Amino acid sequence: MNFGPKYKHGRPRVATWSDVITAQLTLRACCGGYTMRGTVLIWKLLCFTYILALVRPVPEKIPIGAIFTPGSEEMQTAFNYAISFHNNNETQARFKVEPVVEVLDSDDSYKIGQTLCSQMERGIFALIAPTSDPSYDTFAAYSNMFQMPLVSPAFPQQTSSDRPSNQGVSLRPRYLRAIVDVINYYRWKTIIYLYDSDNGLLKLQQIFHLTSDTNKFEMRVVRRITNATEASEFLRKVEDQDRYGNKYIILDCDPELAKSVVSLHIRDTYMNRRNYHFLITSLIIEDDWNAALLPHGAVNATGFQMLQGTRPEVRDFLTTWKSLDPYRWPGGGTHHITIEVAQMYDATRVLLEAFNRLLKKKPDIFRNNFRRGEVYNNGTKGINCQQTPVMTWEHGERINRFLKKTDMTGLTGNISFDDNGWRKNFTINIVEMSMNSEMVKVAQWSDSEGLQQIPPNYKRIPQNTGFENKTYIVTSILEEPYLMYKKSEDGQILEGNDQFEGYCKDLADLIADNLKFSFIIKLVNDSAYGGKDPTSSVGWNGMVGELIRKDADMAIAPLTITSARENVIDFTKPFMSMGISIMIKKPMNRLPGVFSFMNPLSEEIWMCIIFTYVGVSVVLFLVSRFSLHEWRYEDNFFGSSASNDFSLHNSLWFSLGAFMQQGCDICPRSIAGRIVGSVWWFFTLIIISSYTANLAAFLTVERMVTPINSADDLAKQTEVEYGTLMHSSTQEFFRLQSGKIPVYARMWEFMNSRKHVFVRKYEEGIQRVRESKGKYAFLMESTKNEYINERKPCDTMKVGRNLDAKGYGVATPVGSNLRDRLNLAVLTMLENGDLARLENKWWYDRSECKNGESKESSQNELTLSNVAGCFYILIGGCALALIVSVLEFCYKSKLEATRSKMTFCEVMLNKLHTSVTGEAHLNHARFYQPAGQMITADGINDQTSNTHTQV
Repeated sequence: MNFGPKYKHGRPRVATWSDVITAQLTLRACCGGYTMRGTVLIWKLLCFTYILALVRPVPEKIPIGAIFTPGSEEMQTAFNYAISFHNNNETQARFKVEPVVEVLDSDDSYKIGQTLCSQMERGIFALIAPTSDPSYDTFAAYSNMFQMPLVSPAFPQQTSSDRPSNQGVSLRPRYLRAIVDVINYYRWKTIIYLYDSDNGLLKLQQIFHLTSDTNKFEMRVVRRITNATEASEFLRKVEDQDRYGNKYIILDCDPELAKSVVSLHIRDTYMNRRNYHFLITSLIIEDDWNAALLPHGAVNATGFQMLQGTRPEVRDFLTTWKSLDPYRWPGGGTHHITIEVAQMYDATRVLLEAFNRLLKKKPDIFRNNFRRGEVYNNGTKGINCQQTPVMTWEHGERINRFLKKTDMTGLTGNISFDDNGWRKNFTINIVEMSMNSEMVKVAQWSDSEGLQQIPPNYKRIPQNTGFENKTYIVTSILEEPYLMYKKSEDGQILEGNDQFEGYCKDLADLIADNLKFSFIIKLVNDSAYGGKDPTSSVGWNGMVGELIRKDADMAIAPLTITSARENVIDFTKPFMSMGISIMIKKPMNRLPGVFSFMNPLSEEIWMCIIFTYVGVSVVLFLVSRFSLHEWRYEDNFFGSSASNDFSLHNSLWFSLGAFMQQGCDICPRSIAGRIVGSVWWFFTLIIISSYTANLAAFLTVERMVTPINSADDLAKQTEVEYGTLMHSSTQEFFRLQSGKIPVYARMWEFMNSRKHVFVRKYEEGIQRVRESKGKYAFLMESTKNEYINERKPCDTMKVGRNLDAKGYGVATPVGSNLRDRLNLAVLTMLENGDLARLENKWWYDRSECKNGESKESSQNELTLSNVAGCFYILIGGCALALIVSVLEFCYKSKLEATRSKMTFCEVMLNKLHTSVTGEAHLNHARFYQPAGQMITADGINDQTSNTHTQV
């Protein structure tokens, strides 16, 4: 029976009739008995005592255990703040809570177990702990064994599925399926997977397990990282191996580490390119990432978000959170919170709400557990871990059921759990940061409906236009053709910006017109680009030092973007790309020689043509000897004689005439002979046509032969020396690459062993190239190389490709509001062709070598592989002619044997005798006489003498 209404000062103590009876028996024992009248008096006294008990607050508080790790002050503050808010809420609280907090600086299972036992002996009703990957198994094991309810902001998503906590719930949902759906949404096929914990590979294994057969992807690289610098160095190696390929990177790590990796990446001008796309698997905060990444430039990243600042619960909480005193509430007093803080606050509220519903349904459930301010379990004080058999928490199972029946709205959205203690009916936003846009929602994912795409509403970063119509100082350096003094045509003295001309001057004018501001060009004081200088007050000299000291607002000059400079100043996107190139002296043009007519065909082809000519003549001679159509038979006074026009020397003459396109008086009449002639004519047609076409180029074009064509050629020889500008980025490039690329290592070893190859000025190196007669090559920036090659005396040239890739950028001090607008201006000029027009204007339109613009011709002599088909046709034709000749020989022999009634072998022998000896056999001649004529024994025709018969 419960008589306890609500009162202002807390929950009243619940008195039952058993308490009244107990008090009555106690008084009776003390008084030694009583009368009927005394009994009525005692009952009145007990009722009055009961009424006083109704208004007396209960002194006991429900103890809740909490175990934190060092460095989690914000989470502790969220826990304590939720309990303080509950205890001070007099209109809604049915009970008070006493937090039992321990800070454990270890993931050791033994220490965790000792701490848990210590708290359970103190009689905690439930436990809240942010379980990490190493500590989860210990918490889950103790919770299951002693039926102690466990509420965690985040269970590990892998090991917890294998070893679940039957008595616990987790506020972080399982969304590995969302990661797979996002990968399929972007249609990624090769992925770079970076992780920071031992559980990363297990998570990767589950991701593969969730992937369908139709949407499988492969891991290009799997790498564990410990900090952002290590990740950046690894990505730079990947970039060196594949400069232009797309890189899809999954960052499975702590949110702060992921933010540092992406921030460091986009600050690196060498790698900050649009072919990178990051997928952050941790839950991120919109405002936090916008503030950290947007000031550094464009980023291409996708992440998952649960904490939405637009929801009223989050706005109300942040309003109170930012008003907290950070000295009393460590981590409070800020305008934003992390997802871990939100999950801890929701976890505490879930536990308090479960207790509230449990007490509302069964108000006296915990009554018998409090005795003299201490908690008892099944009549025993606390829970003794050493007791055998194991004593479980008598209300643990019931509290756990109420925890899993939670249905409320928290900072992280709808909160409800399944039978295993995992979140259900939750929604996660898929957010994206692209170009210079703030984080925007592109899709949402829920455990029931999966991924649902949402049209994004990109929000352009608001630009600060307060610098318009102002005048800024632009530092630069005299360097032809970037910036030069302008010569006045009428002798006037030029002042201000008008005294300069060049590529950088025109670039500054275009930027000023685009952004609507004015500028003053100021030459750098020490005539240096910018290097580390210990004697300088800021550690840098040149234009970089002036920007650090803010003596100038920007630098527009051929200032190379490097990582060292990027650490102290900001750069825009490169307005000009270049690299290290090779300059050599232009070799003398080689005129055609006396026997240059032989050059169109290689020596092996000439030899093959000669052998072919002889071979075809022999084949033609043979098939003519075996063909009866090529023989002439004559009868004279001395007998019959046979002749053949295609003797060996006539066959050679026929082949030569056909090859020279002149023809011959004799022509083959047999089928085999005509086949040989046809294929020979076809062969000579192709050879003569190819020779004629190639001969024109060899005889009319002057060819330029360079001794060096690439860095490999330089490294493989020692006759031509080569060097760089002393103390330059080019020299530093070879020094740093000496242990990575073998070619550059050999080049650096060569240059370092010959100190005289280094020069102090560009002009010195260029002059040395011109005076070396081809025995010295200068390694310099490609833009300067190309410009010098277009200037008189036009005796230098660039060979090979660039050895690296760098760029010139407009520089500003760190944090300058000009940087983003300058970046947009450079990109705009790059897209509309203004930068290409400026380069043509100052490099090629002003060229002094217009008469020498003919490009190096590189005609190559024909090889056997180019005309092999002609030889195949020729050989096949000759073989066919031989086969036809044999078949014709056999066929004619068969016909003659049938007509003459002689055996086939006899006819074959007779014909073979005639073919070999050239003399007609008696029987053979008789077979060819017309009817009515006879050859006598002495060879004289008895009808008409000197009559010739020709077959």
